[in-house]
Amino acid sequence: MAGTYEQDGDAAGTFLGHPKGLFILFFVEMWERFSYYGMRGLLIFYLTKHFLFDREFALGILGAYVTLVYITPIIGGALADRYMGARRAVLLGGILLVIGHAGMAIEGSPVQQGEQADPLILNIFYLSLAFIIAGVGFLKANISTMVGFLYPKTDGRRDSAFTIFYMGINLGAFLGSLLCGFLGETFGWAYGFGAAGVGMLLGLVVFVLGRPQLRGAGEAPDEVKLTSPAFMGLSPQILIYLGTALMILIAWQLVRYQDTVNILLAITGGVALTFIIAKSVIQLDPHERDRIFAAILLILFQIMFWALFEQASSSLNLFTDEHVNRDLFGWEVPASMFQSLNAGFIILFAPVLAALWVRLSNKGRDPSAGMKFGLGLVQLGLGYVVLAWGAELDNGLVPMIFIVLIYLLHTTGELCLSPVGLSAMTRLSVPSMVGLMMGTWFLGSAGGNALSAIIAQEAAADGAKGGYVSAYWDMGYYAVGFGLFVMVISPLITKLMHLDTLKDDNVGDDLVGQRGVGEPQAGGMHPETRLAE
Repeated sequence: MAGTYEQDGDAAGTFLGHPKGLFILFFVEMWERFSYYGMRGLLIFYLTKHFLFDREFALGILGAYVTLVYITPIIGGALADRYMGARRAVLLGGILLVIGHAGMAIEGSPVQQGEQADPLILNIFYLSLAFIIAGVGFLKANISTMVGFLYPKTDGRRDSAFTIFYMGINLGAFLGSLLCGFLGETFGWAYGFGAAGVGMLLGLVVFVLGRPQLRGAGEAPDEVKLTSPAFMGLSPQILIYLGTALMILIAWQLVRYQDTVNILLAITGGVALTFIIAKSVIQLDPHERDRIFAAILLILFQIMFWALFEQASSSLNLFTDEHVNRDLFGWEVPASMFQSLNAGFIILFAPVLAALWVRLSNKGRDPSAGMKFGLGLVQLGLGYVVLAWGAELDNGLVPMIFIVLIYLLHTTGELCLSPVGLSAMTRLSVPSMVGLMMGTWFLGSAGGNALSAIIAQEAAADGAKGGYVSAYWDMGYYAVGFGLFVMVISPLITKLMHLDTLKDDNVGDDLVGQRGVGEPQAGGMHPETRLAE
């Protein structure tokens, strides 16, 4: 296994009760999310106000882009598992992201009504999105995997660690949405996108300088195999780089075609799930197989969540711009800055839930992963119910408080689902499949984003307030109902996890000797330290 674990007894290797490597990954992901969400919050307005694309086409580009962003991690995860290791994959992803965000800062002159966009600027824009898509593919799944490598599977700190890590994600999203949104809508798109690029560059620097604190986590499973000639005299490492260049060229074209991307997603999802199920049935023992099946159920459940949650960057963003009273003490708040509310609330509540999960775990009363998923979906639905109700109170602009409330409820729902899902993927997987499973988790997110774009196109078809409100009522009812269903069947999911036989991965003396890590093996944890999911 390409990873290592820190133990509590190693005082030099921990900070605030967690491995120091967690905080390196925290800051890397913080800056990566600063760049990603800072850019994404501006994207729909850039498309409709700078390029003057019609609403349906602009939402289609946004949907294709975000869907591809969540498809590519399954490729990056599989390559890291088999060849690169998570650390190299994250490094390559960071470099690609810096290039992509730099390209986004080249905006050209605004398109005038009745004119066409400059083909060169438009192609630079599409190519920049392609670099970002490829970069996220290598970085996103593998940096989460590296967090999992820092802890034994039965370590009671795991959900807490992923929640802390998730707070880093959202600290970056909060700062990025505020700063990039303000700069982009106030001074020009290039300033907003440029700030996002600087953020990603800082994340890359932190990762390179912080490598010693990772203590060997995420190194290549076989360094010799990675660099030795394999095909036509080329090593797997060189072939991966060439394949990445090809992937960027393909994404450069695909990002323009929403329907084609959705077909690709369906095929990729079907192949991935078929492969995982077949490998589980053929190679794994019954308990390991059942844990993979439990993970697949969680992956499928999240599709509904993200389909409705990700309206934030599309229909909710447009609704806020067109139908919400954004006056704050005489200043009209740029609509893209409201994207920071979700991240800001996570910063406030993530430490609370991190401590709560550990406290309940120590008492053996931690809600199961399925129960947490159900709670997340119910809160997501309630957010839409509150917004739709508030929007019908007045025929004029919607009071700002209702946008604040929907993001608050969506945040508490997200904290019950997303960090728990990230933790479950690394916890329920076998070592040889952990990157693949994490990639498939993000593939499920891609499915949610693809559905989200279709829903947004219907909700925002004509920009009328009534169209949005009707769609939000429907979203609310569906999410609450599905969440209650997941809560009812959560005991079945827990049974499939076989927590009573869950063991830590054996890092092995050979790994310690090869890397000079000097860490003890991860086994031998007491049963009472296990998460009682």
